[in-house]
Amino acid sequence: MNIPSHKPLIGHLTLKSLFHQSFRLMMMAVLLLPIISCKKSDKHGAAVLPQGLPVKVQLIEEKVRPVVEEVVGSVRAKSSATVEAKVSGRVSQMLVDLGQHVTKDQVLAEIDALEVKAQSDRAIANRDQASRDFKRAGELLQKQVTSHQEYDAAEGRYRIAEAAVKEAETMLGYVQVKAPFDGVITRKIADVGDFAAPGKPLLQIENPENLRFEADVPEAIIEQVHTGEAVDIVITSLGSRIHGTVSEISPTADPNSRTFLARIDFPISKGLRAGQFGRALFPVGEFVSVSVPITALIQRGQMEIVFINEQGHARLRLVKSGKRYGDEVEILSGVSKGDQIIRENAQSLRDGQPVQIAP
Repeated sequence: MNIPSHKPLIGHLTLKSLFHQSFRLMMMAVLLLPIISCKKSDKHGAAVLPQGLPVKVQLIEEKVRPVVEEVVGSVRAKSSATVEAKVSGRVSQMLVDLGQHVTKDQVLAEIDALEVKAQSDRAIANRDQASRDFKRAGELLQKQVTSHQEYDAAEGRYRIAEAAVKEAETMLGYVQVKAPFDGVITRKIADVGDFAAPGKPLLQIENPENLRFEADVPEAIIEQVHTGEAVDIVITSLGSRIHGTVSEISPTADPNSRTFLARIDFPISKGLRAGQFGRALFPVGEFVSVSVPITALIQRGQMEIVFINEQGHARLRLVKSGKRYGDEVEILSGVSKGDQIIRENAQSLRDGQPVQIAP
């Protein structure tokens, strides 16, 4: 009968015991690593506490901020006019193009008004005839051939004829359509060959150097809007904020929208043009809020956190942020007045980590 060999069993038990011993040593090393890394010894062997991470802190204070109501509106030109002809006739010349800069009294178009020219010629002929009759009446009066009554009648006819000539010359001047002020042609409604008449628009002109903002203010806040009040305007296409002043407020509301038209004057800024969209920020009250530097707020997934300095240690706080004001963000919950917020190097911190306040 063969006796089974025990060498494989002995070898198996030896390898298993060695594996367990190695695993225990590895676990001890893992557990001792934080202790070794967090503690140092001086030359005498005494333990030395780790140095805190240098950070900068800021004391949280309550700030009074304005409550604003955003009202949409548009940039408009203060000086805007629709140019019309004052006489009837065909447009014989259109002397300007869309977007062209023009000066005051510059000729924009000419009207081929044959009737006005004929009236002018007739008025001049009548004046010349009346002038001759008046001169002849004077000579006859000196010779006592005619009476003073006939002389006065001749004088009256001459003065009427002279006035008719001036009227005809004025109407003839309307054949040339001129610019009412310095500006830019923003719209061409008619062109050469179109019929022009009084009340029928030909061109539209605006002054781009004189702009303002117009907004329809809801009746719910109109009592809190006053002329002379400072208002900030945000122009969407520029992404900038402009400081303006309320110059005019309509005394009556629009019956359809129930809003009041408010005009806001502001200085000319580069890139501003009539028709641009924007929002006027009307102050309607005040509120007290707590805010921290944007650099102190950390976004981790859906969570917003900050770190507070408590006796030389960084303490994590879950917060909820609100509106942003320049380089600060409003904190709705999670911190309070008097806390020392860590505003620099917050991304590198862990809860409870020692910190050292840098000057």
